[in-house]
Amino acid sequence: MDLATPQRKSKRRLRKFRLFLRIMLIVFVLIALSLVALLSYTRMQGPPPIEVAQTTQFYGVDNTVIGNESEHGDRYSVSLEEISPSIIDATISIEDRKFFSHYGFDPMRIGGAILANIQSGSRSQGASTLTQQYARNLYLSHDKTWLRKWNELLYSLRLEMNFSKEEILSGYLNTVYYGHGAYGIEAAALHYFDTSAKDVSLAQGAMLAGIPKGPSYYSPEVDFDRAKARQELILDSMVETGAITEAEAAKAKAEPIELAEPKEEESVKVGPYFQDMVKHRLVEDIGLEEEVVDAGGLHVYTTLDPAMQAKAERIVEEEMPASELQTALVAIDPRDGEVRAMVGGTDYEESSYNRATQASRAPGSTMKPLLYYAALTNGFTPMSTFLSEATSFTYDDGREEYEPGNFNDIYADDYITMLEAIAYSDNIYAVKTHLSIGGDELVHTADAVGLHGLLDHPSLALGAQEVNILDMTNAYVPLANGGNYGEASFITRVEDASGDVIYEQEPTLEPTLDEDVTFVLTNLMQAMFEPELNSYTSVTGGSLAGELNRPVAGKSGSTPGDSWMIGYTPQLVTGVWVGYDQGKNITHAAEGQISKHIWSNFLNEALEDELTLPFKEPDGVVAAEIDPHTGLLANDACPGGRTTYFLEGTAPVEACTEPDAADEMQKEPEEPEEGFFDRLFKWISADDDDGDVSSTDETEEEVLE
Repeated sequence: MDLATPQRKSKRRLRKFRLFLRIMLIVFVLIALSLVALLSYTRMQGPPPIEVAQTTQFYGVDNTVIGNESEHGDRYSVSLEEISPSIIDATISIEDRKFFSHYGFDPMRIGGAILANIQSGSRSQGASTLTQQYARNLYLSHDKTWLRKWNELLYSLRLEMNFSKEEILSGYLNTVYYGHGAYGIEAAALHYFDTSAKDVSLAQGAMLAGIPKGPSYYSPEVDFDRAKARQELILDSMVETGAITEAEAAKAKAEPIELAEPKEEESVKVGPYFQDMVKHRLVEDIGLEEEVVDAGGLHVYTTLDPAMQAKAERIVEEEMPASELQTALVAIDPRDGEVRAMVGGTDYEESSYNRATQASRAPGSTMKPLLYYAALTNGFTPMSTFLSEATSFTYDDGREEYEPGNFNDIYADDYITMLEAIAYSDNIYAVKTHLSIGGDELVHTADAVGLHGLLDHPSLALGAQEVNILDMTNAYVPLANGGNYGEASFITRVEDASGDVIYEQEPTLEPTLDEDVTFVLTNLMQAMFEPELNSYTSVTGGSLAGELNRPVAGKSGSTPGDSWMIGYTPQLVTGVWVGYDQGKNITHAAEGQISKHIWSNFLNEALEDELTLPFKEPDGVVAAEIDPHTGLLANDACPGGRTTYFLEGTAPVEACTEPDAADEMQKEPEEPEEGFFDRLFKWISADDDDGDVSSTDETEEEVLE
């Protein structure tokens, strides 16, 4: 027997053992190096993006929700402090008891799941931690593949290395799907129990925590008994983890669960045309990306008054006939320039085309107040006169002719004052004024109040050039507030999903027009509602006089295809347009009156709870009792005077001596502004060059009552 044989065997066993140790050491080193490399890689990748699609909400000026915007179901982000502790404890106890101790994955659970899957020959068993589920919700599909599990692990490590446990838990609860279009715990609590996540009971919280495992399977709306059984299982699990006592669990199990009534999908938003404009402003003016607006969880605080909007929509529905006739309404608070109500058509569901912001229409005589503002700053007074008669005008050094007319060819065939011209909407007076002060004066005034790009042409005085309906209404804002103008605003503040303010509206109104002149003009624009001024024809707003219950100034306007009414009080400027979208004229006797009725009804209802305020009188004006037909001071010989305001130093000083004293007014009174008569005489002799204008001649016919 060879005594060396056992010794050799022992040495071979020792060598094998040493080889095994070396291999194990190498494997360990490789694993360690791989782990270090993996951790280094995930650290180098930095924090992954954790933004998810959330519902953007729009609020009215009263902070009520007027609509939301999301293509990804309902999502609302809330902090952990705004989530009931019972939801948090229930979720951790059933989904991931070691959540606060692991580093994004649980090796023991993974090992057990792998063994179970190998034995069953499938991948049905999962071992995902809350961190892994959060990663899957953010970045990955729900397919059960090894590649997806590997990517899930990588993202989980990145989350754990860059965010706190509280941030991860909050993210999970705000992204997990609870069924029926509800993403996140806040949307789920609202959907199932019509309450906020911070106010749910222990019983409700345990039931909510059971849904994510299978939203279509454990939803209490689908199978209440199955959901109830899982809720009780979760309550028992919470007892095991020490989150609650057995007595608390028993009480929660016995608590009746009442589900909220299923809500029908709301297809109609509050002020849909307005909200479309808000979204446009968010992208075009504020510079947000469309996807952020659609699903960024923004909180957009708007200027819309929901009560006022509801009144506008109801009145439009009541007044507009069942035809192709369309309308637009804009209401703006002149004190801050904020849009309070907007209607862009008769039916948003049939046509989302916003005629208030997207259409351009000829404004007709609603342009005249801007003309008369320019005239008042160029030496005219409310008692300046022109002869109202059929007139053919020449311009462009006599090369062109323009022959407008009054409605139904009704003329005074006499001299009338600016007061009367505004009240009756006399076109001849308007064109004479436009040409005498120089056409560029109206262009400059219109440009100052947001009506850009208008051309100097005699027909501009009669509103023949198209403008935006919102812009035309907003041009009246400085007339209502003493001369301050700014772009109409729709948004006051925007917050991101975390509540941080990312945009806040700065004051937009700035002094633009003269305060004294705007007050004098406002006083003149009240005349259209004063039937006592009726003379050779009627004031254009006489039919509304009995309906208005507060001081109001305004101007109506019409063209063959358009009917307008724009007017204001100190608290509200409202513009209404009525007409066909294209290719069809309106019937002025019937359809032409609708804009006035919508305007007056809306004004009365919108301000029914507001104080009746006068227009604020500035220091630089004086009042005089004037006989409106002679332009002289009223007295016993000419009773029934009208209180009319003038710029200081321009009021009449001569008293009316007899009722026919108008015969003495066959020449215009001297104007304090040097150069007025020079321009007037140049116009009469056709020497005044109004510039190159290629616009076609148009006649603006004002519908008179």
